[in-house]
Amino acid sequence: MKTAPNGTSDATASNEPQTYRINPETETKIDNWIKQNPKGWDYIKTMPRDRLERTVVLNDVRKMEARQRIESGVMKEINNDPVRKQAYDILTKDMPEERREEVILGMEREKWRAKQKTQTQTQTRREGVSV
Repeated sequence: MKTAPNGTSDATASNEPQTYRINPETETKIDNWIKQNPKGWDYIKTMPRDRLERTVVLNDVRKMEARQRIESGVMKEINNDPVRKQAYDILTKDMPEERREEVILGMEREKWRAKQKTQTQTQTRREGVSV
């Protein structure tokens, strides 16, 4: 049985009304965009449903392609750095071959997040200190 994007199975997804979470911050962003772009909003409202659905799918495809480009670039950087490549080979040597790249990319993401967090904290400390 297939699972729908909301985590329900096909059998229950079609029998129950769909409920969506409402995030006030996101709703505010959307409302602000609508106020700033009335012509764009009018255009969206007049789009046929099929066109609107295909536009949403296209946005997802673009996000996926962008992520794949980034991941390919990261793997290229790793493969061009013998020391880094050897370190990841050692860390993933006992894993199935088909999972190695996924795990390496996960470690790279965590490393990037930690670096971003450290930079943000350092910047916040600098801004908080006045002389």
